[in-house]
Amino acid sequence: MTPAATTLAAAATGNGFLSPTGVEIAFVLVGLATLGAALVTVSTKQLVHAALWLVVALGGIAVEYLLLTAEFIAWVQVLIYLGSVVVLLLFGLMLTKAPIGRSPDADSGNRWVAAGVAGIAAVALVWVVVDAFRTTWIDLDGPVQGSTKVSGEILFQHWVLPFEALSVLLLAALIGAIVLSRRNDPAEDAAVGEKKGQR
Repeated sequence: MTPAATTLAAAATGNGFLSPTGVEIAFVLVGLATLGAALVTVSTKQLVHAALWLVVALGGIAVEYLLLTAEFIAWVQVLIYLGSVVVLLLFGLMLTKAPIGRSPDADSGNRWVAAGVAGIAAVALVWVVVDAFRTTWIDLDGPVQGSTKVSGEILFQHWVLPFEALSVLLLAALIGAIVLSRRNDPAEDAAVGEKKGQR
Protein backbone atom coordinates (compact mmCIF):
# COMPACT_ATOMS: atom_id res chain seq x y z
CA MET A 1 0.00 0.00 0.00
CA THR A 2 1.42 3.43 -0.97
CA PRO A 3 1.96 6.18 1.63
CA ALA A 4 -0.82 8.25 0.06
CA ALA A 5 -3.29 5.39 0.30
CA THR A 6 -2.23 4.75 3.89
CA THR A 7 -2.78 8.41 4.78
CA LEU A 8 -6.21 8.49 3.14
CA ALA A 9 -7.18 5.20 4.76
CA ALA A 10 -6.14 6.53 8.17
CA ALA A 11 -8.18 9.66 7.57
CA ALA A 12 -11.20 7.62 6.51
CA THR A 13 -11.07 5.48 9.65
CA GLY A 14 -11.08 8.64 11.76
CA ASN A 15 -13.51 11.45 11.34
CA GLY A 16 -13.26 11.71 7.54
CA PHE A 17 -15.30 14.03 5.33
CA LEU A 18 -18.68 12.42 6.08
CA SER A 19 -18.44 12.84 9.86
CA PRO A 20 -16.80 16.23 10.46
CA THR A 21 -15.65 17.34 13.88
CA GLY A 22 -16.66 20.56 15.56
CA VAL A 23 -13.36 22.17 14.57
CA GLU A 24 -13.95 21.32 10.91
CA ILE A 25 -17.49 22.72 11.01
CA ALA A 26 -16.19 25.91 12.65
CA PHE A 27 -13.48 26.11 9.96
CA VAL A 28 -16.10 26.00 7.19
CA LEU A 29 -18.38 28.55 8.89
CA VAL A 30 -15.55 31.00 9.57
CA GLY A 31 -14.37 30.51 5.99
CA LEU A 32 -17.82 31.41 4.63
CA ALA A 33 -17.98 34.50 6.86
CA THR A 34 -14.50 35.53 5.71
CA LEU A 35 -15.48 35.06 2.07
CA GLY A 36 -18.58 37.20 2.60
CA ALA A 37 -16.51 39.96 4.23
CA ALA A 38 -14.03 39.84 1.35
CA LEU A 39 -16.84 40.17 -1.22
CA VAL A 40 -18.27 43.18 0.62
CA THR A 41 -14.77 44.68 0.77
CA VAL A 42 -14.39 44.71 -3.01
CA SER A 43 -18.00 45.58 -3.81
CA THR A 44 -18.72 48.52 -1.48
CA LYS A 45 -18.40 52.07 -2.81
CA GLN A 46 -17.37 53.55 0.54
CA LEU A 47 -13.63 53.37 1.02
CA VAL A 48 -13.70 53.50 4.81
CA HIS A 49 -16.30 50.72 4.92
CA ALA A 50 -14.09 48.67 2.58
CA ALA A 51 -11.17 49.10 4.98
CA LEU A 52 -13.31 48.04 7.95
CA TRP A 53 -14.66 44.99 6.12
CA LEU A 54 -11.05 44.16 5.26
CA VAL A 55 -10.41 44.04 9.01
CA VAL A 56 -13.18 41.42 9.32
CA ALA A 57 -11.78 39.38 6.43
CA LEU A 58 -8.22 39.41 7.76
CA GLY A 59 -9.48 38.58 11.25
CA GLY A 60 -11.34 35.60 9.82
CA ILE A 61 -8.14 34.37 8.21
CA ALA A 62 -6.41 34.64 11.59
CA VAL A 63 -9.16 32.50 13.14
CA GLU A 64 -8.68 29.95 10.36
CA TYR A 65 -4.99 29.75 11.21
CA LEU A 66 -5.90 29.17 14.85
CA LEU A 67 -8.24 26.35 13.85
CA LEU A 68 -5.41 24.82 11.78
CA THR A 69 -3.27 24.80 14.97
CA ALA A 70 -0.88 27.39 13.48
CA GLU A 71 -1.04 29.74 16.44
CA PHE A 72 2.13 31.68 15.68
CA ILE A 73 0.99 32.45 12.12
CA ALA A 74 -2.41 33.51 13.49
CA TRP A 75 -0.88 36.07 15.85
CA VAL A 76 1.46 37.30 13.12
CA GLN A 77 -1.63 37.78 10.95
CA VAL A 78 -3.26 39.85 13.70
CA LEU A 79 -0.17 41.94 14.48
CA ILE A 80 1.03 42.62 10.93
CA TYR A 81 -2.14 42.72 8.85
CA LEU A 82 -4.76 43.89 11.34
CA GLY A 83 -2.36 46.05 13.33
CA SER A 84 -0.24 47.51 10.55
CA VAL A 85 -1.61 47.13 7.04
CA VAL A 86 -5.17 48.22 7.83
CA VAL A 87 -3.91 51.16 9.91
CA LEU A 88 -1.61 52.10 7.02
CA LEU A 89 -4.59 51.89 4.63
CA LEU A 90 -6.76 54.12 6.83
CA PHE A 91 -3.85 56.52 7.31
CA GLY A 92 -3.40 56.70 3.54
CA LEU A 93 -7.12 57.41 3.07
CA MET A 94 -6.93 60.26 5.55
CA LEU A 95 -3.77 61.72 4.02
CA THR A 96 -5.10 61.67 0.46
CA LYS A 97 -8.37 63.35 1.54
CA ALA A 98 -10.40 60.48 0.13
CA PRO A 99 -14.19 60.89 0.30
CA ILE A 100 -15.71 59.42 3.45
CA GLY A 101 -19.17 58.72 1.98
CA ARG A 102 -20.25 56.92 -1.17
CA SER A 103 -17.91 57.64 -4.04
CA PRO A 104 -18.89 57.11 -7.71
CA ASP A 105 -15.18 56.99 -8.54
CA ALA A 106 -14.82 53.75 -6.57
CA ASP A 107 -16.33 51.79 -9.48
CA SER A 108 -14.16 51.84 -12.60
CA GLY A 109 -16.65 49.97 -14.80
CA ASN A 110 -14.38 46.95 -15.19
CA ARG A 111 -16.37 44.79 -12.78
CA TRP A 112 -16.68 41.78 -15.12
CA VAL A 113 -13.02 41.86 -16.08
CA ALA A 114 -12.06 41.99 -12.40
CA ALA A 115 -14.46 39.14 -11.60
CA GLY A 116 -12.95 37.03 -14.39
CA VAL A 117 -9.39 37.67 -13.23
CA ALA A 118 -10.39 36.91 -9.64
CA GLY A 119 -12.07 33.66 -10.71
CA ILE A 120 -9.02 32.54 -12.68
CA ALA A 121 -6.73 33.43 -9.77
CA ALA A 122 -8.97 31.53 -7.33
CA VAL A 123 -9.01 28.41 -9.52
CA ALA A 124 -5.22 28.56 -9.93
CA LEU A 125 -4.71 29.03 -6.18
CA VAL A 126 -7.01 26.13 -5.27
CA TRP A 127 -5.31 23.90 -7.84
CA VAL A 128 -1.82 24.75 -6.51
CA VAL A 129 -2.82 24.17 -2.87
CA VAL A 130 -4.63 20.90 -3.61
CA ASP A 131 -1.72 19.65 -5.70
CA ALA A 132 0.81 20.59 -3.00
CA PHE A 133 -1.11 19.00 -0.11
CA ARG A 134 -2.80 16.14 -1.95
CA THR A 135 -1.48 13.44 0.40
CA THR A 136 -1.19 15.56 3.55
CA TRP A 137 -3.73 15.17 6.33
CA ILE A 138 -3.65 17.69 9.17
CA ASP A 139 -4.95 16.47 12.52
CA LEU A 140 -6.79 19.55 13.78
CA ASP A 141 -7.12 18.03 17.24
CA GLY A 142 -3.44 17.04 17.40
CA PRO A 143 -0.32 18.97 18.42
CA VAL A 144 0.40 22.47 17.14
CA GLN A 145 1.86 22.42 13.61
CA GLY A 146 2.76 26.06 13.04
CA SER A 147 5.42 26.45 15.71
CA THR A 148 7.64 29.52 15.89
CA LYS A 149 10.78 27.50 15.07
CA VAL A 150 9.40 25.89 11.92
CA SER A 151 7.71 29.08 10.69
CA GLY A 152 10.85 31.15 11.31
CA GLU A 153 13.05 28.70 9.44
CA ILE A 154 10.71 28.66 6.43
CA LEU A 155 10.28 32.46 6.45
CA PHE A 156 13.94 33.40 6.69
CA GLN A 157 15.25 30.63 4.42
CA HIS A 158 12.75 30.65 1.55
CA TRP A 159 10.60 33.80 1.81
CA VAL A 160 13.03 36.58 2.79
CA LEU A 161 12.97 38.37 -0.59
CA PRO A 162 9.15 38.48 -0.97
CA PHE A 163 8.83 39.61 2.66
CA GLU A 164 11.27 42.48 2.14
CA ALA A 165 9.71 43.39 -1.23
CA LEU A 166 6.30 43.66 0.42
CA SER A 167 7.66 45.96 3.13
CA VAL A 168 9.23 48.23 0.47
CA LEU A 169 5.93 48.34 -1.45
CA LEU A 170 4.03 49.34 1.70
CA LEU A 171 6.60 52.06 2.42
CA ALA A 172 6.30 53.34 -1.16
CA ALA A 173 2.50 53.43 -0.83
CA LEU A 174 2.76 55.52 2.36
CA ILE A 175 5.25 57.93 0.77
CA GLY A 176 2.97 58.26 -2.27
CA ALA A 177 0.02 59.08 0.00
CA ILE A 178 2.05 61.81 1.73
CA VAL A 179 3.13 63.29 -1.63
CA LEU A 180 -0.46 63.33 -2.91
CA SER A 181 -1.71 64.95 0.27
CA ARG A 182 0.84 67.79 0.06
CA ARG A 183 0.07 68.58 -3.59
CA ASN A 184 -2.06 71.74 -3.80
CA ASP A 185 -5.05 72.24 -6.07
CA PRO A 186 -4.38 74.78 -8.92
CA ALA A 187 -7.38 76.83 -7.78
CA GLU A 188 -5.96 76.98 -4.26
CA ASP A 189 -2.55 78.02 -5.64
CA ALA A 190 -4.20 80.83 -7.64
CA ALA A 191 -6.10 82.00 -4.56
CA VAL A 192 -2.91 82.02 -2.49
CA GLY A 193 -1.13 83.97 -5.24
CA GLU A 194 -3.90 86.59 -5.34
CA LYS A 195 -3.74 87.03 -1.55
CA LYS A 196 0.01 87.54 -1.74
CA GLY A 197 -0.45 90.09 -4.53
CA GLN A 198 -2.99 92.05 -2.51
CA ARG A 199 -0.56 92.30 0.36
